Amino acid sequence: MKNLSDLLAEGVAGRRVLVRADLNVPLDGDKITDDGRVRASVPTIKALADAGARVIVTAHLGRPKGEPDPKFSLAPAAARLGELLGAEVALAGDLVGPSATSVVGALTDGGVVMLENVRFDARETSKDDAEREALADELASFADAFVSDGFGVVHRKQASVYDVAKKLPAYVGGLVDAELGVLRKLTDDLERPYVVVLGGAKVSDKLGVIANLLTKVDRLLIGGGMAYTFLKAQGHEVGTSLLQEDQLDQVKGFITEADKRGVELVLPVDVLVTAEFGNTEHDVVGTDAIPADKMGLDIGPKSRELFASKLADARTVFWNGPMGVFEIETYAGGTRAVAEALVKSDAFTVVGGGDSAAAVRALGLPEDGFSHISTGGGASLEFLEGKELPGISVLEA
Repeated sequence: MKNLSDLLAEGVAGRRVLVRADLNVPLDGDKITDDGRVRASVPTIKALADAGARVIVTAHLGRPKGEPDPKFSLAPAAARLGELLGAEVALAGDLVGPSATSVVGALTDGGVVMLENVRFDARETSKDDAEREALADELASFADAFVSDGFGVVHRKQASVYDVAKKLPAYVGGLVDAELGVLRKLTDDLERPYVVVLGGAKVSDKLGVIANLLTKVDRLLIGGGMAYTFLKAQGHEVGTSLLQEDQLDQVKGFITEADKRGVELVLPVDVLVTAEFGNTEHDVVGTDAIPADKMGLDIGPKSRELFASKLADARTVFWNGPMGVFEIETYAGGTRAVAEALVKSDAFTVVGGGDSAAAVRALGLPEDGFSHISTGGGASLEFLEGKELPGISVLEA
């Protein structure tokens, strides 16, 4: 698999390089609320531009329905990227149409342009190979080489991720290369004790990764909404808390498997409960005393101390998913406690992208307090699940 260094060594001055970045940033109107993914894309793009390449950035934002939608325009991302690069990044008004052709045609050595949201074209995510390849052909016509640098999408078999890599000389970008190096360290070269912290809303989103991790970890901490399915599987009342009843048998199997393998499974011992979602008036109760008419929205103070103690001696930690509804300050304490425990730790600590990475920044915690903050939650989980990532396998072909 050739990487960015190989491409730069070949020489890129005057060559057109298509870069698939991940600029799927959260927006409030047209204002970016977390620019982490834009900042993460800068080193690869800057290295190419500084070497004289004509850089064409393609990316997606949100989930438009395969047609142009102004609220999902990449305009805010293009403006922010330009600020970080210190040079204007022109945004084409379309993906592969007249505007894109004109903007790409006007590129000069060292310049950077961006194509409009690739998901404005339904062919990007089509299950029909021929449709995706047709779009990939049009994208490839703009460039002489392709760099895959959007780690958050490498688990997707999509035109701008997978198919275009078969049409052009393809290279792995610096960001994706670094992400893969970290994840391989979690699977091939880890120090023990190895502790994984999983949170977030649904246990169904993490079935595969839990099953795979139970064969590898020493300790598994479960928080967030998914914890209530585990608590219910142990026979506890969980009130109106988030519960996936259809996953109870699967979760009981996980509990049995953890016990059989000697994996320490750690669940919350107390939670913050309230009458309805968003209500900041709450009580702290033990997980064996959740009222039938209340829901848990965060792990409680004893659970925070317990989780921190279970992280204290770790040598390797992977964390994916918040411990509660961190967007509401009242229910952010559990997520903050886990994050702070990782900052204090001497372990190799990896934050698995998505809401966990957003929480680190939203809570004002130092990003350099962690060994690595991933830009791709879904891709990280699928890698740890042992799945093949199409956007990587195509580069290895």
